[in-house]
Amino acid sequence: MSMPSHDPGAPAWRAYLRHSARLLARPIDLVRRYRREHIAADLIAGSTVGIVLLPQAIAFALLAGLPVEVGLFSAMVAPIAAALWGSSSHLSSGPTNTASILTLSLLAGIAMPGSPDYLAIAGLVALLSGLIRVLLGVFRLGVLVNFVSDSVAVGFTAGAGLLIAANQFDALLGVARPGDQSLVGIVAGIIPQLGAAHLPTLLTGLAAIAVIMTLQRIVPRAPVVLAGISLVAIGAALGGFEARGGAVLGAIPATFPPPLAWPAISLERVGALANGVLAIAVIGLVEAASIARSIASHSGQRIDSNQEFVGQGMANIVSGLCSGMPVSASFNRSALLFRAGGQTALANVIAALVVIFAVVVIGPLIAHLPRAALAGALILTAIGMIDARSMRRILRGTRGDALIMGFTGITTLLLPLQFAVLFGVLMSLGHYIMRTSTPQVHVVLPDDQYLRWRHRPDRPECPQVVAVEILGDLYFGAVHHVEETIRQHLQRVPGRALVVLDLQSVQHCDMSGIHMLESLMRHCRAQGGDVYFTHVRDSIRHTMGQSGFDAAQQPRHFDDLGRAIDHLFYHRIDPAVCIYECEVRAFQECQNLPKRTFPIPRAIAGTMPELPQIAPRLLWAAVNHAPAPCVIDVREPREFARGHIPGALLMPLGAVLAGELAPPRDQPVVLVCRTGRRSQRAAITLHAQGYADLTILAGGMRAWHDEHLLEALDA
Repeated sequence: MSMPSHDPGAPAWRAYLRHSARLLARPIDLVRRYRREHIAADLIAGSTVGIVLLPQAIAFALLAGLPVEVGLFSAMVAPIAAALWGSSSHLSSGPTNTASILTLSLLAGIAMPGSPDYLAIAGLVALLSGLIRVLLGVFRLGVLVNFVSDSVAVGFTAGAGLLIAANQFDALLGVARPGDQSLVGIVAGIIPQLGAAHLPTLLTGLAAIAVIMTLQRIVPRAPVVLAGISLVAIGAALGGFEARGGAVLGAIPATFPPPLAWPAISLERVGALANGVLAIAVIGLVEAASIARSIASHSGQRIDSNQEFVGQGMANIVSGLCSGMPVSASFNRSALLFRAGGQTALANVIAALVVIFAVVVIGPLIAHLPRAALAGALILTAIGMIDARSMRRILRGTRGDALIMGFTGITTLLLPLQFAVLFGVLMSLGHYIMRTSTPQVHVVLPDDQYLRWRHRPDRPECPQVVAVEILGDLYFGAVHHVEETIRQHLQRVPGRALVVLDLQSVQHCDMSGIHMLESLMRHCRAQGGDVYFTHVRDSIRHTMGQSGFDAAQQPRHFDDLGRAIDHLFYHRIDPAVCIYECEVRAFQECQNLPKRTFPIPRAIAGTMPELPQIAPRLLWAAVNHAPAPCVIDVREPREFARGHIPGALLMPLGAVLAGELAPPRDQPVVLVCRTGRRSQRAAITLHAQGYADLTILAGGMRAWHDEHLLEALDA
């Protein structure tokens, strides 16, 4: 049955197909928008990068256990594909140290390095990793790179740098390559061979390091790697390096890349490579996206992660089809391209053409380059990967980031690289989950000017109301921690049950958060208190309304904490506590309250009988029929003046406690206050003075108001 034309999903599918078509048709867009005035700048920058790319392609091919020509083949085609389908104008793609060492780590356990099968599998890995990257870009999964934190990247890069440097020890010393490519295996394999080190080889490698470092100080903007290797190669040739048994690159075939050996592809082999290929693809994408964003922060260019995924994928696909190796982006070459004035992606195309020209024209000269010189250059490159400045910043930052960086770096040295990055990512996610599931839940108080609210652990809290700031989302992983912390704040002061929640920092609230708020409100209301909300975002209010929370709980919302406290002060907070018990004066409203410091005989409360209470309407009937009880209002004068029971006598609690005023003893006494709390305190004192016929107005004047009974006003 065909899909109807009015299917609501059809427009989304068409938009998705248009997006995918734009990603794959990127070369047409680049050619159409290219400006002629950029040609000169791109020629100069591309030529500069091509000169650097040539020896790096050779060195990184050797690092991956591949022949020199494999790295050169990749350097000929991968930069062109990455430039045409990528997003960044400055990202230089091709053979890199990370891609090389990952390739070696994956392939070493499957085939013998240097064998035809090893070469074929390298091309297959490039092809498969390229397909994965293209699919990730087409399916708009560029956001995945955000899950790799800077701490993981810095730790991984530092560990990989040390590992790369260690992998060059055999070429630097002129000894046999250890079979185990882990750091421990390399060191264990090299140490027994130190006595057999080839002195001319060692001196050549050290000379390359010294020359390159010197040139970097003198002419930092020049292609110092190529210049240093060239100078050392000339010196080695004059000194008879090859005649003394020194290892050189050997003949380089001046041919164009042949197609991938298709017999290398089989379902069984693809299955065996799947995990490693996925790791190479993801790590390469993270590396490329990080470099592109870093360069873009200086160039001001906007990077499309999905388009960059497609570009990196196409570079690997073309490299694999041309018998190349897995490729990625190089930070050194990308930064050089930007500093050299490259304007568009055409500069990377020119860099690849420079490599092709060099292979065809000067290939015979490259054959005599000493391997030790390239090893020295790679050691310097590897050491340069260790970003000491970023590591110091992370160490001075949060403890979690420092642990993640250290853990990733150590696992990079001890485990296969794909597992090191995976563990680092998992640790980052675990740290994020731990941090978001235990958000800070602070008690906040106003500053000395009563202008801002902040966490002040050195200041005492109000004994009746607690203002709490939640610095995180109310999702299922965090709600238990948030509720338990709020209850702990309440339990620090027995009887405190009024809570004001500041939700200004809460961006998201799911149903678990709603259930937590309902549970907290039930708890507080059972204790005679309530929960109030301030700074509730519109999205949270929408969730509360849609879930039925607003309708069922009838919560009170305020614009800010000040208004919430003001409301509680005049409607919920017991002034008796403020006047006769509390020394805190936490809020601005507290400053104008009268202060009485009379002791309250709490010990008597346990021995006095349970006082009877009278409902408001019964008291109304009693005061209007003889003999009427004596109604004693123990509130403050200003409260009494705003409204009181007709015929009531004003005897402020302070005066009762001090013995300054006392009700008549010849008639029943009904004690009245706002809620009943001050009446209880007055009853304790009067009971100790011999008063027996004492009654309390149930619910105080609040209950009287609720019943809409008549009140008298004092002028």
